[in-house]
Amino acid sequence: MYDALTVGHRIRQRRRALGLTLRELGVRIDRAASRVSVIEHGGRDLGMAELDRIAAALETTTAELLREDSPSARAEREIRLERVQRSPLYANLRLPAVPVRASLSDAAIDAILGLHRELERLHTERAATPEEARRANAALRGDMRARGNYYPDIELVARELLASVNHDSGPLSQRLTGELARHLGFSLHTDAEIPAGALSITDLEDGRIFIPITRSSTTDPRTLILQALASRALGHTPPRDYAEFLRQRVEANYLTGALLIPEADAVPRLLAAKAARELSVEDLRDAFGVGYETAAHRFTNLITRHTQIPVHFLRTHESGVLVKAYENDGAALPSDVLGAVEGQSVCRWWSARRVFLADDQVSPYAQYTDKPAGTFWCTSHIRVTERGRFSLSVGTRFEYTRWFRGRETSHRFTSRCPDPACCRTPPEALHARWAHRTFPAARVPDTLLHALPTGVFPGVDETDVYTFLERRTEPTIESE
Repeated sequence: MYDALTVGHRIRQRRRALGLTLRELGVRIDRAASRVSVIEHGGRDLGMAELDRIAAALETTTAELLREDSPSARAEREIRLERVQRSPLYANLRLPAVPVRASLSDAAIDAILGLHRELERLHTERAATPEEARRANAALRGDMRARGNYYPDIELVARELLASVNHDSGPLSQRLTGELARHLGFSLHTDAEIPAGALSITDLEDGRIFIPITRSSTTDPRTLILQALASRALGHTPPRDYAEFLRQRVEANYLTGALLIPEADAVPRLLAAKAARELSVEDLRDAFGVGYETAAHRFTNLITRHTQIPVHFLRTHESGVLVKAYENDGAALPSDVLGAVEGQSVCRWWSARRVFLADDQVSPYAQYTDKPAGTFWCTSHIRVTERGRFSLSVGTRFEYTRWFRGRETSHRFTSRCPDPACCRTPPEALHARWAHRTFPAARVPDTLLHALPTGVFPGVDETDVYTFLERRTEPTIESE
């Protein structure tokens, strides 16, 4: 992991010190001058082999190129300016980029950086608690992207827990889930009166885990149990803020997925599927008896780590609103000025929305989408819940599509988002015809005026939890 901008500037500084042109360095590393320019501007992540080749061409060491400090005070200014212009806040201003050239004075750069700091300050002052949580979630998503959504420490915990109940392959049964709970010192109890806002309640004193009685076909009781156990296995303590609360939720969900779909069993299946050019989320779902969303999340955990294939994942409501997303393949997700993607509108030409228009909404839907950042392939699946229909989408860049089932699809669309003319601005003829002749009644979202819930565990009333446990001093019937 390194900062591409800093490395790019260090490469440029070293090239110029040697008196090399872009073309001359390109010849030395067998790359076009335009590609060298992209590297020097921090527009491309480099593997270690390529870094070694560039270092040799520049008569230096890879360690020198990877130094974290800026090459010079001027380079530090230029790096900050380029980083600012790539930020969501600057992008939403829809201003042209300022080329970083030698003729651009230090004073001009300082003025732009100062204006950006002031804009950030104003946005921060206007941000309420929900915006603080959105910033924390955006930072968490950035960490997930940097690590390829793979957590080796949690994978180790999963392996140890599965070994404790002698499970090494196939679906994790309800019986083994119960044994896992007993191994960690807990008994399981179902209860119809779990307080609102709580998925489960863990009684640490008496070693009991209460889960709600549910008749929903979309709720897997194993997931509720494993999420509760995961927090205990990972040593979670009451979170101090929203950032820690969100991090703990991600970690608990990750461990739950690692228990339901063990790495040791899933990876050989993925490698065999890649060799056969038949990678698919459906096979992972069917092999381990889990829901499509669990399989999709687990797919993103393992695929980049073990096959070096970058991917993206979206959970999108049928209204077009993005609920959850992850990417490490450069897919340009819609985001606000804080970098948050949740609640943003997905382009109507993306697979995540086109799937709702497909004639066959049972079979997997796949399509290619030409975006400003390149061509992407994606497969989408519809999930029906009590809150409406959602599409679950997993995709990758065009050059990696040859490994996936569904690559033969003939569906292909073009997206120019975030350009408003792509799909957010009505066509001129429709606008002229209806702009002053209609007045729709908008459905007001329930959360429009809501602040984020307070408390150590947001949305859970501690009095209700304590009262619930106080009334259950006698053991109830254990759930298998």
